[in-house]
Amino acid sequence: MSIVLDIIRNIRIVDIVDIIIVAYVFYKFLMLVRETRAEQLIKGIIVLLIASKVSEWLKLYMIHYILKNTLTLGVVALLIVFQPELRRALEYIGRSKVFSKNIGESIDKEAESVIDELSTAIADMSRNKIGALVVIERETGLNEIIQTGLNIDSKIISELILNIFTPKTPLHDGAIVIRKDRIVSAGCLLPLTSNFSLNKELGTRHRAALGMMENSDAIVVVVSEETGIISIAIDGKLQRYLDIDTMKKILKNALIVDYHRGINIRKWWGKND
Repeated sequence: MSIVLDIIRNIRIVDIVDIIIVAYVFYKFLMLVRETRAEQLIKGIIVLLIASKVSEWLKLYMIHYILKNTLTLGVVALLIVFQPELRRALEYIGRSKVFSKNIGESIDKEAESVIDELSTAIADMSRNKIGALVVIERETGLNEIIQTGLNIDSKIISELILNIFTPKTPLHDGAIVIRKDRIVSAGCLLPLTSNFSLNKELGTRHRAALGMMENSDAIVVVVSEETGIISIAIDGKLQRYLDIDTMKKILKNALIVDYHRGINIRKWWGKND
C-alpha cells in the first residue's frame, strides 16, 4: 500500500496527460477493429502470448521456443494480414478534423436538392423492387472505382438514375458513383467484402457495399432487387430496413451536418474549385 501511495504522490500532470492520450488511442484502435476479422486475430495473438509465458514458467522449452519464434516472425505477417485495417486507420487519421477546415455555414440548398433527387429515385426503385447500388464519394478519392465504369458526368436527376438501374439496361448491374453534385460514372465494379461470416441473406450488392465501406469512407446506398429493402453502408455499419425519410436524414447528417465534427463539406461540394 505504501508503494501505491508513493506512486500517487509522485505522479505529475504530464503523466496524467500521457495516460489519457494512450487510453484514447487504445480506445480508438478498439473501435476501428471492433466486429472485424482483426478482432478475432487480436484474440488469437493474446492467447499465443499467454501460452508463451505459461510455457516459460513451466519450463516447456520446446513449446516456448516454437511460440517465441512464431511471435517474432508474426510481426511481418501481421502487417500483411492487417493491411485493410491499417489502411482504414490511416484514412481515419487523414480525415480527422486536424486536417480539415471548419466551415460553420448554413445547410447548402444545392446539397438538399441533390439528396431530394436521389431520394426520389431510391423511393421509386424500392417501391418497384429495382436493384440499385449508389456510391457517394466523401474524403477518400474513388478514381480507381470510377475508371471501372462508363463516364457519365451528369447532373443528378432522379429520372436518369431510374433509367440506369432499369433491368436489362447495359449499366443496371453496376454501381453509380456520385462526386459533389454530379453522377460521374455508372456501371462501376466494387470490391466485395472479405468478411465471410455475414448473414446469408445479404446478396452481392450488399457485399459490394460493405467492401466499398471497408476500403473508403464512401456512403453506399443499396436497394434490394428481391425485396425492395433500402440499406445504407456508412461509417463501418450497414443499416438495413430503412424508410425513405430515415435514409434522407442519414444522408443529410453525413453530408451536411458533419462539418460540426470537422468534415470539410466545402471541399466535398467543391465551392472552392
